Amino acid sequence: MTARARRWSLRRTLLALLLGLTLLLWGVSALIVYLDAEQESAELFDQSLSETAHLLLSLADHEVQEHAAGTPLVMATQENRNHQQYLLFQIWSSDQRILYKNAGAPETGFAAPGASGYSWVARDGQQWRVYAGWNSSRRLQIQLAEPATHRKEISARFAWKFFGFALLAVTIAAAAIWWSVNQVFRVVQASADEVALRTASDLADVSLDGAPDELAPLLLAINRLFGRVRATIEHEQRFTADAAHELRTPLAAIKTSLQVIERARNDAERDEFVKSLGLSVNRATRLIDQLMTLAKLDPQQSSAQLAQHDLSLLLAGHMTNWGANARQHQHGLLTYLAPASCRVNGELLLILVRNLLDNAFRYTPPGGSVVLACGADADAAIAWLSVSDSGPGIAPAMRERVFERFFRLADANRPGSGLGLSIVRQIADVHGATVLLSDGPEGKGLMVKVCFTTIEA
Repeated sequence: MTARARRWSLRRTLLALLLGLTLLLWGVSALIVYLDAEQESAELFDQSLSETAHLLLSLADHEVQEHAAGTPLVMATQENRNHQQYLLFQIWSSDQRILYKNAGAPETGFAAPGASGYSWVARDGQQWRVYAGWNSSRRLQIQLAEPATHRKEISARFAWKFFGFALLAVTIAAAAIWWSVNQVFRVVQASADEVALRTASDLADVSLDGAPDELAPLLLAINRLFGRVRATIEHEQRFTADAAHELRTPLAAIKTSLQVIERARNDAERDEFVKSLGLSVNRATRLIDQLMTLAKLDPQQSSAQLAQHDLSLLLAGHMTNWGANARQHQHGLLTYLAPASCRVNGELLLILVRNLLDNAFRYTPPGGSVVLACGADADAAIAWLSVSDSGPGIAPAMRERVFERFFRLADANRPGSGLGLSIVRQIADVHGATVLLSDGPEGKGLMVKVCFTTIEA
């Protein structure tokens, strides 16, 4: 038991890929922007810390010059302000005496006495960003400290706003992608619905209106398939109707002969109608054989079985049987077989030649001659075979119509099905060959010439 093939949805796959790619791009972009913004904000915080420190240091330098401070001066602040959440500063003298500080600043320094620049300091269980700087005379040092939580709060607020905007943008993008993909696949679904609603007899072309370039080749292929199916059905219907029509005549003759035989008055009369019955049976048998040959001609399958053959060798191997058939019809069979190599289906080619010879034997009066020839035209890269007879020939105006099924000339006085040349034309089509009708030798009779394009193996 074969495992059932797994089916997958192109729409869901496309949506998943597009949405996943969108989320990935937005996520990576948001992370890069956040990290870059955090780096930029840290630099801005440090710059602000440095500028504030130098401003306070210049003010303190002025105060010290006018009012020498003997004891630390604590700057007053609002009572309800939490000093542990904002800037704390200390101003030290060169002899390591603290001159100024704001409320909340400790008595001990944030940084080492001779320090200068930025540093991170752990104090009271949290991280502080510290900037230490000196005035121009290096008599005063300021140590300005800012808690890391201050920066983290601002970064967190920015992160929430940024990622909230990113989430909104991703949601809008996902909705737009979902809508766009569904709009595109509506065309595919419409075509699928159109085909699904068809009945077995509805083989009209699928509409290409509004179909995208990527879907059009598939719809065109379906339409070509429908066209081939229509042609096959029409072929079968025409074949069935024609076969039923043509078989009615020999079957009616057989039925009539049987009725006459039943009422025969003597053996001679009975023998005469038995002979007529045999002719009717032979005609029906030949017609059925021709119909079966015609029905089995599959251009696609037969063309795949072409092989390189020399026509002269292929025909020479069957001359004995064809010669016996010619003698039975009291004809002479002449052959002119020259090497002619081309790609053919050997079995179909013999059917083609047999039909041409049968036509020539039947329509040539006793004592006439039939010529079978083959050869090659090297300049035009053409291999050919021909069958000529000395019969009544076919008028130029009727030479195209004789290839129609069951068509027979009005003055034809020989039994036949009207399928011989139709079979010849179909076999020639399988080989990509052409069939030409012309007058026979010396302007009498008929010559049928089949030309093949020579393709070396």
